[in-house]
Amino acid sequence: MAATEELDLFVIGAGSGGVRAARMAAQRGLRVVVAEDAPLGGTCVNLGCIPKKLYSFAAHYAEGFEESHGFGWSGAAPVLDWQALKSHRAREITRLNGIYAKLLTDAGVTVLRGRAHVVGAHEVEVDRVVYRARHILVATGGKPVTPLVEGGEFAISSNEIFDLAQFPQHLVVVGGGYIACEFASIFRGLGAQVTQLYRGEQVLRGFDDDVRHFLAAEVRKKGVDLRTQADVTRIAREAGRLRVELVGGEVLIADQVLYATGRVPNTAGLGLRELDVALSANGAVLVDEHYQTSVPSIHALGDVIDRVQLTPVALAEAMALVDHLFGADLRRVDYELIPTAVFTNPNIGTVGLSERAARERFANVRVFRTDFKPLRHTLSGSTERTMMKLVVDVDTDRVVGLHMVGQDAGEVVQGFAVAMRAGATKAVFDATVGIHPTAAEEFVTMREPVLA
Repeated sequence: MAATEELDLFVIGAGSGGVRAARMAAQRGLRVVVAEDAPLGGTCVNLGCIPKKLYSFAAHYAEGFEESHGFGWSGAAPVLDWQALKSHRAREITRLNGIYAKLLTDAGVTVLRGRAHVVGAHEVEVDRVVYRARHILVATGGKPVTPLVEGGEFAISSNEIFDLAQFPQHLVVVGGGYIACEFASIFRGLGAQVTQLYRGEQVLRGFDDDVRHFLAAEVRKKGVDLRTQADVTRIAREAGRLRVELVGGEVLIADQVLYATGRVPNTAGLGLRELDVALSANGAVLVDEHYQTSVPSIHALGDVIDRVQLTPVALAEAMALVDHLFGADLRRVDYELIPTAVFTNPNIGTVGLSERAARERFANVRVFRTDFKPLRHTLSGSTERTMMKLVVDVDTDRVVGLHMVGQDAGEVVQGFAVAMRAGATKAVFDATVGIHPTAAEEFVTMREPVLA
């Protein structure tokens, strides 16, 4: 393809949103190029959702072996081979990289392996070659926040955590968001001593308060030393390990310190500021309802717009954008009732409003909540409990929030998210026959509201 030939769409970034947009546009017969200077698939495939979930699976086996004794199983305790886990993960990620490459080429997308810079409203430069396009899409995702603490250079981010040379016997996790909580649970399950530090009053800010408090209690039972209102003042190298000094003077000696204190949009060095593309204070690309920036020919979606940082949302935004630019313009992304999961141990699954948000939006709210020991743990010996919660708008009887902390919560909540999108009321939940014996049936058997 000649560099001077005008393309229909030039996509910067081959993560979930960029790949979906490129494929959908190319399948319409359009001329599409995507540029990427990292492994194909973006954060989700390489450094996020997929490797994290694989490690989450790995983290449950030691606990599962202990629980098996209650069911009559015996034998030598399993031992983690960290190098084998890393190798198997890397092999799977490489396979997925290949699948993404094939999806693009099979759709007719031209893939450029290099760093892209926007040099004009319709021009992108890659390896000193300038490409012209009717439309440019920025889908470059986000990156971890760099710690500002003294000695922060000794800390690692979620980018490095999957491939540490040696398994950390003591891991300090700094942060209280879902990434911090997930890795604290994962490495505790894999056998590390884990200390999690969060400067706020409770982890998982923005989630339902009952979920936050219940999860915190459960992970502490699993052995995570979760400390709230705690923070780091200094990190230093000491005798081959890390000296972590805390507010108040306490010192921890760790093998690794993971900072998971947030992510920022990956817009530095793309040339957007030079073109006066409007950005927010944290570098997010500002877009309208059609993902158009302040420069009409340039668009952006996914984590780089810092709206809802979830892979399925980026996919939905990509399809809406392609339909707007090249189709019937019928698709819209509804940011209400987006289900999500947190792969802590136990898992969190949630869709809709927290109780606090519901009370701010609706005049009359009724809450149904239960927590119980799952059937499995009546023999396993584990003290793990499951919590479920429904938030109902009394005036319409609609279920506006549904939350779960427990095994496979994400799998359970996905189905209920469909019901809520369809406008299910509490009466519909009550009329639904449960599957017995399952934990999920509790969502359709809660009858007595919590007293306000």
